[in-house]
Amino acid sequence: MACGLGSWHILVSVWQEKWTVQGDHQPSGPTSCRPKQKGQTSSESGIGGLTAAAVLAKLGKNVLVLEQDKQAGGLCKTFTEKGFEFDCGFHYIGQLHENGFLKVALDLITDGQVHFAEQGSHVDTVVIGTGTQRKEYTIYSGKKQMEAHLKKQFPNDTKAVEELFKIMKICSKKIHLLCMLKMVPLWFARFILWSGIADLISPIFRYSSTSTTDMVKSLTSNQDLLTVFSQIFSGVPPKNSSCMMDALFLHHSKRGVYYPKGGASEIPYHINQVLEKHGGRVLVNAPVSSILADGKQSAYGVTVKAGGKDVEVLAPVTISDAGVFTTFKKLLPPEFQANPEVQDYLHTLKPGKGFFQVFAGFNATTEELGISSANIRLYKSNNMDEMMEEYFDSDKDIAPDNIPMMYFSFPSAKDPTSCTRFPGQSRMVIHTMVNPKWFEQWNNVNEPERGEEYEKYKMRFANHLFDWACVHFPKLKEKLAMLHAVTPINMHGLKATYGSMLSAEHSLERYQPLNIAMTRCNTPVKNLYLSGQDVFSGGYSGALHGGLLCASTVMDHCLYIDLLLQQKKLKRKVVKKVE
Repeated sequence: MACGLGSWHILVSVWQEKWTVQGDHQPSGPTSCRPKQKGQTSSESGIGGLTAAAVLAKLGKNVLVLEQDKQAGGLCKTFTEKGFEFDCGFHYIGQLHENGFLKVALDLITDGQVHFAEQGSHVDTVVIGTGTQRKEYTIYSGKKQMEAHLKKQFPNDTKAVEELFKIMKICSKKIHLLCMLKMVPLWFARFILWSGIADLISPIFRYSSTSTTDMVKSLTSNQDLLTVFSQIFSGVPPKNSSCMMDALFLHHSKRGVYYPKGGASEIPYHINQVLEKHGGRVLVNAPVSSILADGKQSAYGVTVKAGGKDVEVLAPVTISDAGVFTTFKKLLPPEFQANPEVQDYLHTLKPGKGFFQVFAGFNATTEELGISSANIRLYKSNNMDEMMEEYFDSDKDIAPDNIPMMYFSFPSAKDPTSCTRFPGQSRMVIHTMVNPKWFEQWNNVNEPERGEEYEKYKMRFANHLFDWACVHFPKLKEKLAMLHAVTPINMHGLKATYGSMLSAEHSLERYQPLNIAMTRCNTPVKNLYLSGQDVFSGGYSGALHGGLLCASTVMDHCLYIDLLLQQKKLKRKVVKKVE
């Protein structure tokens, strides 16, 4: 069973025989996902689940993907609001340079059919403070340019920048060692960690368990450099985030960043085509209500709601991409949830902070608005450890007026097809983090029934965020055509726990090496596997790696070795062409 983050998409994969439907009736609710016409949106599933599904299908397995929503794709799907098309949660992807590992992996699951536009070298603008106290820093991509550009902006901290980039290099080259912790026997992982052998092999094990605040403060007292280096929009302050993860996030854009031509939905659309080409099926409007499991603690399929009835879909292997909390706390029978091994598994992860998004549409072009493809990060202070703690602990009524940070970008400026598909339009997406408790009174209320109080409350957040963005881009306000806010409550139909788009919290505890080893694709329930963001990390590439790790575990074969060999083969071809 495979699901994109939070949304209950299910993949059932079967070996020798086809998956089967128990009973005399066939599901009447679910419908097939068929190739879309150009310009329309197809039905897709989450990237973690689709990656596992496509790989298993290519390896000759019979695969069925079940998606609760009317369209799938997880956070790579798109939606239209008042004539403006938006990606749900995609900003850009890095590491897609020629024959890079991520590109090889993406080409595997899409047959190389997704076309990307490389963005300008200006990746991020980081603004700290407001008014006359405002300071602005920029991050540029480039193998050598990124480090050199930061040194120019922090002339008194060039040694600190050099050390941070050394850490980035080590983490990017040795991350596979942490992935391997999930694939070797757990007793062996415990042995090399407790014996100290792991630390002798590479410092990455130390970096993963060191906070970003501690690491940067060991090099410099410059709070601005700490803020620029930290990827705070996971909802975790620097004092509680892994230095390794922040280093990897920054390194992700070092070789340039890319955006899919035609929008983020192009990615799952082409994965779906590969899946169906190899005999798999994707069904939408197919809500899974439970995982079927027997008295031997073994999963044997799922129950799907169809035509008002429960239909049992039986299969020897079930993969969940719904996230660990939905999988273990909502889909498994209660007696399984009480299993001590399941509780130990859950103990390694905590739900992440809730996301709040604002989608803005403008009747103006990129040139008329003076915008670009660069992402903008705004912080009211460089003391984010203290400010984030105060914010998340604040009273519900004052929270909308005291947002300490926001992230926004312009997808229409990133996609070269946007000007022809949507002439005269521009689009902006804003993100920030919220405490889900501020919205909990509306948790179990249907959207049309949430009332005026809910609408006013969420628009207080939205208007504050939009006005803050307009300080930096004044032309936005006069050209605004629509403003749409999305709260943590059932965000984009994903049913993500606490509205966290990144699923489990990216805390320092999560990235302790032993916890990394314990959070595996195989679960305490036999024949039940996990895929997606919770397997290793959040974001698009994190979900993709979760799918690769899951397929490797199911097949009992490290697919990473095959991909690395393919990468070397492609590099040799390039060398021969040059010669």
